[in-house]
Amino acid sequence: MKLSNDLFAVAYLAATILFIFGLKGLSHPKTALRGNRLSMAGMLLAIVVTLFHPDVTNYGIIAGGLVAGAIIGVPLALRIQMTAMPQLVAALHSFVGLAAVLVAAGTYLMHVQDGHLNPVVLVELVVGSAIGAITFTGSLVAFGKLQALLGSAPLVFKGQHALNGALILAVFVLSASFAREHTTGLFLAVTAISLVLGFLLVLPIGGSDMPVVVSMLNSYSGWAASATGFTLNNQLLIATGALVGSSGAILSYIMCKAMNRSLLSVILGGFGTTAEAAAENATKKACRAASQEDAAFMFENASSLIVVPGYGMAVAQAQHAVKELYEQLHHRGVEVKFAIHPVAGRMPGHMNVLLAESEIPYDDVLELDDVNPEFARADAVLVIGANDVVNPAARTNKSSPLYGMPILEAYKSKMVYVIKRSMNPGYSGVDNDLFYLDNCSLIFGDAKKVCEGIVTCLKTN
Repeated sequence: MKLSNDLFAVAYLAATILFIFGLKGLSHPKTALRGNRLSMAGMLLAIVVTLFHPDVTNYGIIAGGLVAGAIIGVPLALRIQMTAMPQLVAALHSFVGLAAVLVAAGTYLMHVQDGHLNPVVLVELVVGSAIGAITFTGSLVAFGKLQALLGSAPLVFKGQHALNGALILAVFVLSASFAREHTTGLFLAVTAISLVLGFLLVLPIGGSDMPVVVSMLNSYSGWAASATGFTLNNQLLIATGALVGSSGAILSYIMCKAMNRSLLSVILGGFGTTAEAAAENATKKACRAASQEDAAFMFENASSLIVVPGYGMAVAQAQHAVKELYEQLHHRGVEVKFAIHPVAGRMPGHMNVLLAESEIPYDDVLELDDVNPEFARADAVLVIGANDVVNPAARTNKSSPLYGMPILEAYKSKMVYVIKRSMNPGYSGVDNDLFYLDNCSLIFGDAKKVCEGIVTCLKTN
């Protein structure tokens, strides 16, 4: 059974509306599950309706692709740890980029054979291939950095921005030439340069800025999908890609503001600090160590506590131990709140997802602007595996690579306890001035074990 064009339009419109409401739902933890379900329903509707398109004639290949994808995707989704979610997202972005390149190449070869080439189609093809290629290789670099296959320090070299600018200009010039001459050599040249650009734009970006990079690559993947939609004359793919691309760009802008970064510097690549500069900023100072018993005594006698979760909490999978600590203190009348920095973790919303997984009440989870005034009134702060987002150097040290970045003002509270495995600096490689303040003590150990130890001390008191 084949559907009419009007029914296709109505179905695709319905799917687009579901995607829009899905994105709206994802804007808050309380509605995130509903938003996810609406988006899944929209995708299911889109796939089912597309199967009835007149141009779809070979169901065997489609079924094979769906089965292969399910065999790979379902076990991966069930087994993936939250700590590995950022690199999984980066890997998935690379697939979208590669798909855009392959669709553009396949469509070009098909149109070359039947002679149905015009300037509009040629522009669609070359733009889709260029964006897809940049997304593909850029996402591979992001995956490598997040998976620790590549160093987190930015890779910079003299003349880097000039080279990137020359390559970007070459892409535009060769794309314009391709629209006129439509030769295979020009198409391959644009694609090859774009592949190189993807590497060069992400390699210079440091570890502390990776959440912005993941968000930006998400935007790139959306625009690549939208370009593919133009190539395939699929209105739903155009709309869906535009939704992903624009929402990713908006999120990147918001995160850049949270880090005092320029969005243009993200697009062009090469912001952050060098490993040498980070090493120069690290100084040997004395810090104060504390025990789990010390922290338990302080928390039990406090009237308010603010918890700052970071990537260390995710690595140790300590969110459930943190929930138990929250409950123990809450039963004792201690006001416990959670402070979330926009770029805490390795991807946007990383900490929010972990806290939601352990069923921390949403009302006790506060964003940076809302929680910062609370630190000066807090009796104690517990920092769990966070580093750059609580570093006072961002406020006080103009030579620090973090200077100007908005931070969680944990240093203003009466007492700060930081759970760390060692004195090694955070992912950005920048030493944390907070550790050496008089009101800060470090508890060395695995975040989960330390939180469980504090809970045990509370129970025995």
